[in-house]
Amino acid sequence: MPYNEEFNQEYSKRVLRGAQIIEKGIEPKQLTHNSFEIPSQSKDLNYIVTCYANSWRCTCPDYQFRHVTCKHIHAVTLWQKLSRKLEEDHKKVSVFAPSLDNGITCKFCGSSDIIKYGKKNGRQNFMCKLCARKFVLNQGFEGMCYDPRIVATTLDLYFKGVSLRKISDHLKQFYGLRIDHSTIHRWISKYTDVIEAYVASLEPDLGNIWHTDEMKMKIGGEWRWLWNVMDERTRFQLVSVITKTREIQDAKKAFRKSKEVGGKKPMLMVTDGLASYKKAFNSEFYDHHQSCKHVADVGLQESLNNVLERMHGSIREREKVMRGIKVDDTPILPMNQIYYNFIRPHQGLKGKTPAEAAGVGISEENKWERLLDASIKHKN
Repeated sequence: MPYNEEFNQEYSKRVLRGAQIIEKGIEPKQLTHNSFEIPSQSKDLNYIVTCYANSWRCTCPDYQFRHVTCKHIHAVTLWQKLSRKLEEDHKKVSVFAPSLDNGITCKFCGSSDIIKYGKKNGRQNFMCKLCARKFVLNQGFEGMCYDPRIVATTLDLYFKGVSLRKISDHLKQFYGLRIDHSTIHRWISKYTDVIEAYVASLEPDLGNIWHTDEMKMKIGGEWRWLWNVMDERTRFQLVSVITKTREIQDAKKAFRKSKEVGGKKPMLMVTDGLASYKKAFNSEFYDHHQSCKHVADVGLQESLNNVLERMHGSIREREKVMRGIKVDDTPILPMNQIYYNFIRPHQGLKGKTPAEAAGVGISEENKWERLLDASIKHKN
Protein backbone atom coordinates (compact mmCIF):
# COMPACT_ATOMS: atom_id res chain seq x y z
CA MET A 1 0.00 0.00 0.00
CA PRO A 2 1.45 3.44 -0.94
CA TYR A 3 2.54 5.56 1.99
CA ASN A 4 0.10 8.43 1.28
CA GLU A 5 -2.88 6.09 1.08
CA GLU A 6 -1.91 4.36 4.32
CA PHE A 7 -1.44 7.73 6.01
CA ASN A 8 -4.86 8.95 4.88
CA GLN A 9 -6.56 5.82 6.19
CA GLU A 10 -4.87 6.14 9.58
CA TYR A 11 -5.81 9.83 9.72
CA SER A 12 -9.44 9.02 8.92
CA LYS A 13 -9.53 6.45 11.70
CA ARG A 14 -8.25 8.98 14.25
CA VAL A 15 -10.79 11.59 13.11
CA LEU A 16 -13.62 9.08 13.55
CA ARG A 17 -12.40 7.79 16.91
CA GLY A 18 -12.01 11.31 18.19
CA ALA A 19 -15.59 12.05 17.19
CA GLN A 20 -16.75 8.83 18.86
CA ILE A 21 -15.24 10.03 22.16
CA ILE A 22 -17.50 13.08 22.03
CA GLU A 23 -20.49 10.98 20.87
CA LYS A 24 -20.13 8.88 24.05
CA GLY A 25 -20.74 12.01 26.11
CA ILE A 26 -17.11 12.47 27.19
CA GLU A 27 -16.25 16.17 27.33
CA PRO A 28 -12.71 17.59 27.61
CA LYS A 29 -12.02 19.57 30.78
CA GLN A 30 -10.62 23.00 29.97
CA LEU A 31 -7.67 23.74 32.27
CA THR A 32 -6.46 27.02 30.78
CA HIS A 33 -7.22 29.06 27.69
CA ASN A 34 -5.20 26.68 25.51
CA SER A 35 -4.95 23.40 27.46
CA PHE A 36 -7.48 20.62 28.01
CA GLU A 37 -7.65 17.39 29.98
CA ILE A 38 -9.28 14.32 28.41
CA PRO A 39 -9.49 10.77 29.85
CA SER A 40 -7.76 7.83 28.22
CA GLN A 41 -10.06 5.26 26.59
CA SER A 42 -7.96 2.27 27.68
CA LYS A 43 -6.20 3.31 30.90
CA ASP A 44 -7.17 4.94 34.17
CA LEU A 45 -5.40 8.23 33.50
CA ASN A 46 -5.88 11.55 31.73
CA TYR A 47 -3.98 13.15 28.86
CA ILE A 48 -3.26 16.85 28.43
CA VAL A 49 -3.97 18.42 25.05
CA THR A 50 -2.46 21.86 24.42
CA CYS A 51 -2.40 24.36 21.57
CA TYR A 52 0.43 26.79 20.88
CA ALA A 53 0.46 29.00 17.79
CA ASN A 54 -2.23 26.82 16.14
CA SER A 55 -0.09 23.72 16.72
CA TRP A 56 -1.70 20.97 18.79
CA ARG A 57 0.15 18.61 21.12
CA CYS A 58 -0.92 15.72 23.36
CA THR A 59 0.75 13.73 26.13
CA CYS A 60 -0.61 10.39 24.81
CA PRO A 61 1.81 7.77 23.37
CA ASP A 62 0.29 8.06 19.88
CA TYR A 63 1.39 11.69 19.64
CA GLN A 64 4.61 11.35 21.63
CA PHE A 65 6.04 8.48 19.58
CA ARG A 66 4.43 9.00 16.14
CA HIS A 67 4.06 12.82 16.17
CA VAL A 68 0.60 12.60 14.54
CA THR A 69 -2.67 14.32 15.28
CA CYS A 70 -4.13 11.79 17.71
CA LYS A 71 -7.77 11.02 18.47
CA HIS A 72 -7.63 13.16 21.64
CA ILE A 73 -6.68 16.26 19.63
CA HIS A 74 -9.48 15.52 17.16
CA ALA A 75 -11.90 15.12 20.08
CA VAL A 76 -10.92 18.48 21.58
CA THR A 77 -11.18 20.38 18.28
CA LEU A 78 -14.57 18.79 17.56
CA TRP A 79 -15.76 19.64 21.08
CA GLN A 80 -14.71 23.27 20.57
CA LYS A 81 -16.63 23.42 17.31
CA LEU A 82 -19.72 21.90 18.91
CA SER A 83 -19.54 24.31 21.84
CA ARG A 84 -19.40 27.33 19.53
CA LYS A 85 -22.35 26.09 17.50
CA LEU A 86 -24.46 24.72 20.36
CA GLU A 87 -26.98 27.54 20.44
CA GLU A 88 -27.05 27.81 16.64
CA ASP A 89 -27.61 24.08 16.14
CA HIS A 90 -30.17 23.70 18.91
CA LYS A 91 -33.45 22.45 17.51
CA LYS A 92 -36.87 22.08 19.04
CA VAL A 93 -37.85 18.44 18.99
CA SER A 94 -41.34 17.62 17.84
CA VAL A 95 -43.51 15.56 20.14
CA PHE A 96 -46.35 13.23 19.46
CA ALA A 97 -49.98 14.27 19.45
CA PRO A 98 -51.66 14.93 22.83
CA SER A 99 -53.49 12.21 24.72
CA LEU A 100 -56.61 10.64 23.23
CA ASP A 101 -59.08 12.34 25.56
CA ASN A 102 -58.23 15.89 24.40
CA GLY A 103 -60.85 17.37 22.10
CA ILE A 104 -62.98 14.20 21.90
CA THR A 105 -66.58 14.56 20.82
CA CYS A 106 -69.40 12.03 20.79
CA LYS A 107 -69.41 10.06 17.53
CA PHE A 108 -73.23 9.91 17.62
CA CYS A 109 -74.44 13.41 18.57
CA GLY A 110 -71.25 15.51 18.42
CA SER A 111 -71.42 16.62 22.04
CA SER A 112 -68.17 17.37 23.87
CA ASP A 113 -69.75 16.60 27.25
CA ILE A 114 -68.28 13.10 27.63
CA ILE A 115 -66.67 11.08 30.40
CA LYS A 116 -64.40 8.04 30.58
CA TYR A 117 -66.43 4.89 31.18
CA GLY A 118 -64.01 2.13 32.11
CA LYS A 119 -61.89 -0.10 29.90
CA LYS A 120 -62.64 -3.23 27.96
CA ASN A 121 -60.03 -5.43 26.33
CA GLY A 122 -57.46 -2.76 27.09
CA ARG A 123 -59.37 -0.02 25.23
CA GLN A 124 -60.76 3.13 26.84
CA ASN A 125 -64.56 3.44 26.68
CA PHE A 126 -66.38 6.78 26.76
CA MET A 127 -69.98 7.78 27.53
CA CYS A 128 -71.80 10.86 26.25
CA LYS A 129 -73.76 12.65 28.99
CA LEU A 130 -76.10 14.18 26.43
CA CYS A 131 -77.27 11.09 24.53
CA ALA A 132 -76.12 8.50 27.11
CA ARG A 133 -74.50 6.37 24.41
CA LYS A 134 -71.18 4.61 24.88
CA PHE A 135 -68.37 4.41 22.32
CA VAL A 136 -64.67 3.84 21.80
CA LEU A 137 -62.35 5.91 19.67
CA ASN A 138 -61.83 4.41 16.24
CA GLN A 139 -60.32 7.29 14.27
CA GLY A 140 -58.98 6.28 10.88
CA PHE A 141 -60.52 2.83 11.08
CA GLU A 142 -64.09 3.83 10.25
CA GLY A 143 -65.70 1.51 7.74
CA MET A 144 -63.56 -1.42 8.89
CA CYS A 145 -65.07 -4.30 10.81
CA TYR A 146 -61.86 -5.07 12.71
CA ASP A 147 -60.53 -3.68 15.95
CA PRO A 148 -57.53 -1.33 15.48
CA ARG A 149 -55.64 -3.63 17.83
CA ILE A 150 -55.99 -6.42 15.25
CA VAL A 151 -54.57 -4.16 12.54
CA ALA A 152 -51.66 -3.23 14.80
CA THR A 153 -51.07 -6.91 15.59
CA THR A 154 -50.89 -7.86 11.91
CA LEU A 155 -48.38 -5.06 11.21
CA ASP A 156 -46.23 -6.11 14.15
CA LEU A 157 -46.23 -9.78 13.16
CA TYR A 158 -45.41 -9.03 9.54
CA PHE A 159 -42.39 -6.90 10.33
CA LYS A 160 -41.16 -9.46 12.83
CA GLY A 161 -40.77 -11.84 9.89
CA VAL A 162 -44.10 -13.71 9.78
CA SER A 163 -45.54 -14.29 6.30
CA LEU A 164 -48.96 -13.00 5.24
CA ARG A 165 -50.53 -16.44 5.15
CA LYS A 166 -49.12 -17.38 8.56
CA ILE A 167 -50.53 -14.14 10.01
CA SER A 168 -53.92 -15.03 8.52
CA ASP A 169 -53.70 -18.45 10.18
CA HIS A 170 -52.63 -16.86 13.50
CA LEU A 171 -55.70 -14.56 13.53
CA LYS A 172 -57.94 -17.53 12.79
CA GLN A 173 -56.41 -19.74 15.51
CA PHE A 174 -56.24 -17.17 18.33
CA TYR A 175 -58.95 -14.60 17.51
CA GLY A 176 -61.42 -16.65 15.46
CA LEU A 177 -61.09 -14.15 12.58
CA ARG A 178 -61.03 -15.17 8.93
CA ILE A 179 -58.91 -12.47 7.29
CA ASP A 180 -57.45 -13.19 3.87
CA HIS A 181 -53.72 -12.59 3.35
CA SER A 182 -54.55 -10.09 0.55
CA THR A 183 -56.48 -7.97 3.08
CA ILE A 184 -53.43 -7.85 5.34
CA HIS A 185 -51.30 -6.72 2.39
CA ARG A 186 -53.79 -3.91 1.67
CA TRP A 187 -53.56 -2.78 5.29
CA ILE A 188 -49.77 -2.59 4.98
CA SER A 189 -50.00 -0.52 1.78
CA LYS A 190 -52.68 1.79 3.18
CA TYR A 191 -51.03 2.61 6.48
CA THR A 192 -47.54 2.90 5.04
CA ASP A 193 -48.60 6.11 3.25
CA VAL A 194 -50.33 7.48 6.36
CA ILE A 195 -47.47 6.75 8.76
CA GLU A 196 -44.81 7.91 6.26
CA ALA A 197 -46.47 11.33 6.01
CA TYR A 198 -46.54 11.67 9.79
CA VAL A 199 -42.94 10.50 10.31
CA ALA A 200 -41.75 12.97 7.65
CA SER A 201 -43.13 15.83 9.78
CA LEU A 202 -40.96 14.93 12.79
CA GLU A 203 -37.57 16.47 13.58
CA PRO A 204 -35.29 13.84 15.13
CA ASP A 205 -32.43 15.05 17.31
CA LEU A 206 -29.51 13.30 15.64
CA GLY A 207 -25.80 12.98 16.35
CA ASN A 208 -22.96 14.23 14.19
CA ILE A 209 -21.61 10.97 12.76
CA TRP A 210 -23.63 9.40 9.95
CA HIS A 211 -22.91 6.15 8.13
CA THR A 212 -23.82 5.35 4.52
CA ASP A 213 -23.72 1.98 2.82
CA GLU A 214 -25.38 0.31 -0.16
CA MET A 215 -26.64 -3.24 -0.52
CA LYS A 216 -27.56 -5.26 -3.61
CA MET A 217 -30.97 -6.90 -3.78
CA LYS A 218 -33.35 -8.34 -6.36
CA ILE A 219 -36.59 -6.50 -7.05
CA GLY A 220 -38.95 -7.91 -9.65
CA GLY A 221 -36.26 -10.31 -10.78
CA GLU A 222 -33.72 -7.55 -11.50
CA TRP A 223 -30.80 -6.33 -9.41
CA ARG A 224 -31.21 -3.00 -7.62
CA TRP A 225 -29.16 -1.01 -5.10
CA LEU A 226 -30.59 0.00 -1.73
CA TRP A 227 -28.80 2.99 -0.17
CA ASN A 228 -29.10 3.45 3.59
CA VAL A 229 -27.96 6.32 5.80
CA MET A 230 -27.91 5.91 9.59
CA ASP A 231 -27.02 8.14 12.54
CA GLU A 232 -24.41 6.46 14.76
CA ARG A 233 -25.53 7.85 18.14
CA THR A 234 -29.25 7.09 17.89
CA ARG A 235 -29.14 4.28 15.23
CA PHE A 236 -31.90 6.27 13.50
CA GLN A 237 -32.22 5.28 9.83
CA LEU A 238 -32.55 8.50 7.84
CA VAL A 239 -32.71 7.21 4.29
CA SER A 240 -33.59 4.08 2.35
CA VAL A 241 -33.35 4.79 -1.40
CA ILE A 242 -33.63 2.31 -4.30
CA THR A 243 -31.68 2.91 -7.53
CA LYS A 244 -30.88 0.87 -10.64
CA THR A 245 -27.17 1.75 -10.55
CA ARG A 246 -24.66 2.96 -7.98
CA GLU A 247 -23.24 5.93 -9.85
CA ILE A 248 -22.49 9.40 -8.54
CA GLN A 249 -26.06 10.65 -9.09
CA ASP A 250 -27.38 7.72 -7.05
CA ALA A 251 -25.10 8.46 -4.09
CA LYS A 252 -26.02 12.15 -4.37
CA LYS A 253 -29.70 11.23 -4.16
CA ALA A 254 -29.14 9.36 -0.89
CA PHE A 255 -26.99 12.16 0.58
CA ARG A 256 -29.47 14.87 -0.45
CA LYS A 257 -32.41 13.08 1.11
CA SER A 258 -30.47 12.45 4.33
CA LYS A 259 -29.93 16.20 4.71
CA GLU A 260 -33.65 16.79 4.25
CA VAL A 261 -34.61 14.20 6.87
CA GLY A 262 -31.88 15.16 9.34
CA GLY A 263 -32.38 18.89 8.87
CA LYS A 264 -28.62 19.46 8.89
CA LYS A 265 -25.25 18.18 7.74
CA PRO A 266 -23.29 15.78 9.95
CA MET A 267 -19.74 16.55 10.97
CA LEU A 268 -18.54 13.14 9.77
CA MET A 269 -19.91 10.96 6.97
CA VAL A 270 -18.53 7.40 7.04
CA THR A 271 -18.66 5.31 3.85
CA ASP A 272 -16.79 2.47 2.20
CA GLY A 273 -14.32 3.05 -0.63
CA LEU A 274 -16.85 3.27 -3.49
CA ALA A 275 -15.61 5.97 -5.89
CA SER A 276 -19.11 7.46 -6.31
CA TYR A 277 -19.19 8.50 -2.65
CA LYS A 278 -16.30 10.95 -2.90
CA LYS A 279 -17.73 13.07 -5.73
CA ALA A 280 -21.26 12.85 -4.31
CA PHE A 281 -19.95 14.00 -0.91
CA ASN A 282 -18.10 16.96 -2.44
CA SER A 283 -21.29 17.96 -4.25
CA GLU A 284 -23.70 17.65 -1.31
CA PHE A 285 -21.68 18.22 1.87
CA TYR A 286 -18.35 19.90 1.14
CA ASP A 287 -17.79 23.57 1.98
CA HIS A 288 -14.71 25.74 2.44
CA HIS A 289 -15.15 25.64 6.24
CA GLN A 290 -14.93 21.82 6.17
CA SER A 291 -17.91 21.64 8.51
CA CYS A 292 -18.44 18.07 7.33
CA LYS A 293 -15.64 15.57 6.72
CA HIS A 294 -15.69 12.36 4.73
CA VAL A 295 -14.18 9.19 6.20
CA ALA A 296 -13.90 6.65 3.38
CA ASP A 297 -12.09 3.41 2.59
CA VAL A 298 -13.27 1.95 5.87
CA GLY A 299 -13.36 -1.85 5.93
CA LEU A 300 -15.97 -3.70 7.94
CA GLN A 301 -13.25 -5.61 9.74
CA GLU A 302 -12.30 -2.34 11.40
CA SER A 303 -15.78 -2.17 13.00
CA LEU A 304 -16.29 1.45 11.92
CA ASN A 305 -19.15 1.07 9.44
CA ASN A 306 -20.94 -2.06 10.62
CA VAL A 307 -23.64 -0.16 12.54
CA LEU A 308 -25.53 -0.62 9.26
CA GLU A 309 -24.85 -4.32 8.92
CA ARG A 310 -27.41 -5.41 11.52
CA MET A 311 -30.07 -3.38 9.77
CA HIS A 312 -29.04 -4.91 6.43
CA GLY A 313 -29.47 -8.31 8.05
CA SER A 314 -33.04 -7.48 9.09
CA ILE A 315 -33.83 -6.42 5.51
CA ARG A 316 -32.40 -9.72 4.23
CA GLU A 317 -34.61 -11.61 6.69
CA ARG A 318 -37.68 -9.68 5.52
CA GLU A 319 -36.74 -10.29 1.87
CA LYS A 320 -36.35 -14.02 2.51
CA VAL A 321 -39.82 -14.30 4.04
CA MET A 322 -41.34 -12.52 1.03
CA ARG A 323 -39.25 -14.64 -1.39
CA GLY A 324 -38.09 -11.45 -3.08
CA ILE A 325 -39.54 -7.97 -3.53
CA LYS A 326 -41.77 -7.55 -6.57
CA VAL A 327 -41.78 -3.80 -7.44
CA ASP A 328 -39.52 -0.76 -6.92
CA ASP A 329 -42.22 1.31 -5.18
CA THR A 330 -43.03 -1.44 -2.68
CA PRO A 331 -44.46 -0.25 0.67
CA ILE A 332 -42.40 -2.94 2.39
CA LEU A 333 -39.09 -1.06 2.50
CA PRO A 334 -40.41 2.28 3.85
CA MET A 335 -42.55 0.47 6.43
CA ASN A 336 -39.55 -1.67 7.39
CA GLN A 337 -37.65 1.58 8.00
CA ILE A 338 -40.52 2.82 10.21
CA TYR A 339 -40.53 -0.49 12.10
CA TYR A 340 -36.75 -0.27 12.60
CA ASN A 341 -36.91 3.34 13.87
CA PHE A 342 -40.12 3.46 15.90
CA ILE A 343 -41.08 -0.06 16.98
CA ARG A 344 -38.09 -2.34 17.37
CA PRO A 345 -36.07 -1.85 20.60
CA HIS A 346 -32.26 -2.00 20.32
CA GLN A 347 -29.91 -3.56 22.85
CA GLY A 348 -27.26 -0.98 21.95
CA LEU A 349 -29.72 1.75 23.02
CA LYS A 350 -30.58 0.04 26.35
CA GLY A 351 -33.94 -1.17 25.09
CA LYS A 352 -34.99 2.10 23.45
CA THR A 353 -35.98 2.51 19.84
CA PRO A 354 -33.90 4.81 17.60
CA ALA A 355 -36.84 7.23 17.53
CA GLU A 356 -36.90 7.36 21.34
CA ALA A 357 -33.14 7.98 21.35
CA ALA A 358 -33.74 10.81 18.85
CA GLY A 359 -36.50 12.36 20.97
CA VAL A 360 -39.46 11.56 18.69
CA GLY A 361 -40.37 8.06 19.81
CA ILE A 362 -43.23 6.37 21.65
CA SER A 363 -42.58 5.17 25.19
CA GLU A 364 -45.82 3.19 25.59
CA GLU A 365 -45.87 -0.56 25.05
CA ASN A 366 -48.54 -0.51 22.31
CA LYS A 367 -46.30 1.37 19.91
CA TRP A 368 -48.10 0.38 16.69
CA GLU A 369 -51.46 1.64 17.98
CA ARG A 370 -50.01 4.93 19.21
CA LEU A 371 -48.11 5.42 15.96
CA LEU A 372 -51.23 4.70 13.90
CA ASP A 373 -53.31 7.07 16.03
CA ALA A 374 -50.76 9.91 15.84
CA SER A 375 -50.40 9.41 12.05
CA ILE A 376 -54.14 9.51 11.42
CA LYS A 377 -54.53 12.63 13.57
CA HIS A 378 -51.75 14.27 11.57
CA LYS A 379 -53.48 13.35 8.32
CA ASN A 380 -56.83 14.76 9.48
